Amino acid sequence: MDRLSGFDWTQIRFFVSVAETGSLSACARATGASQPTVGRAIASLEQSLGVSLFKRHARGFELTPQGADLLPHARAMANAAADLSLAAEGRSQALEGTVRITASRIVATYVLPTILAQLQLSEPRIDIELVATDTVENLLFREADIALRMMRPSQQDLISKRVGDLPMGAYASRDYLARNPAPEKIEDLFDHVMIGYDRSSLIIDGARSLGLQVHRDFFAYRTDDQIAYWQLVRAGLGIGFTARPVARQDDKVVRILPQMEIPPLPIWLTSHGALKTSRRVRYVFDFLAAALKADLKSA
Repeated sequence: MDRLSGFDWTQIRFFVSVAETGSLSACARATGASQPTVGRAIASLEQSLGVSLFKRHARGFELTPQGADLLPHARAMANAAADLSLAAEGRSQALEGTVRITASRIVATYVLPTILAQLQLSEPRIDIELVATDTVENLLFREADIALRMMRPSQQDLISKRVGDLPMGAYASRDYLARNPAPEKIEDLFDHVMIGYDRSSLIIDGARSLGLQVHRDFFAYRTDDQIAYWQLVRAGLGIGFTARPVARQDDKVVRILPQMEIPPLPIWLTSHGALKTSRRVRYVFDFLAAALKADLKSA
C-alpha cells in the first residue's frame, strides 16, 4: 500500500501511452500533456514502484522485462479509471459545463464554426473545446467527448451515428481559370496543373475509381495538410478537390466538371456509451447531428 500512495492514475495512463507509442513526445501528443510532464510522471512512477520500466535509447523508449510484465496490469488499471470517469460523467444531468469535440482540421475550420455559433445561441451555458486534428482521438480515455470523423470508429463501447454524406467536388480559382480554359471532360485534367496529397493515396484512389489511371507525379503540388491544400487551390496553383460545403463559402473558386461523380465522404458522430446519459453531451451530440444533417442537405 505504501507504494500505491506514491503515484496517481495519470502516471499509469502515461506509462501505458509511452509503452504503446514508444516515446515521450508521441505520448504527449496523444494525451495533450507536455513532454516534460510525461517524463516526470514516468520517473515518479518508476521511483514509486522501485523498478525501471523503460530502456532509453536513441530511437525512443523500450519496455524493460519488468515493464513488460507490469503493462497488462497497468492497462487494466487505466481502463478501470477511464470507466469510472465515464460512469460518473454519464450520470451528470447539468446542461452546462464543457464538452470536448474532435474533428478533422478541414471540418473544424470550415464546417463546425457556424454550427457552434448556433449552439452558443441555443445553450450558452455549455462550453466547447474543439480539437482540430486528423489523428483519431481515443474517446475511451476521455481525450474527447464527441468525435466527428469520415469513418466509423472501430473501438468497442462506442455509440456512432451516421449523419449524412459530405459531397465532394473539383475546384479551381477564378485566377487559374482566367489563364487556363476550364476542362470540359474528365480526360482534360491531364492537360491541367493538378494539386494532390503527398503521402495519402486518398485522391489517387478516388481518381482511379473514376477511371483515371494516375500516379503521384500526376500532381504538380502535393501536401497532406488539408488546410494548406485548400489554400493552394485558392491561390490559383491548379485544380484540386474539396468538400462542397467548404467551397461554397469562397467566391474565389469555381466548381468544375460538375458531371464528375466523386464519391462523398460519410460523416459519423461518435461518443462513448456512458456519455449518452450525460445531459450536456447528449444535447451537443443531438444538436450537431441535426445541424450537420441540415447543412449537408443544402450542400
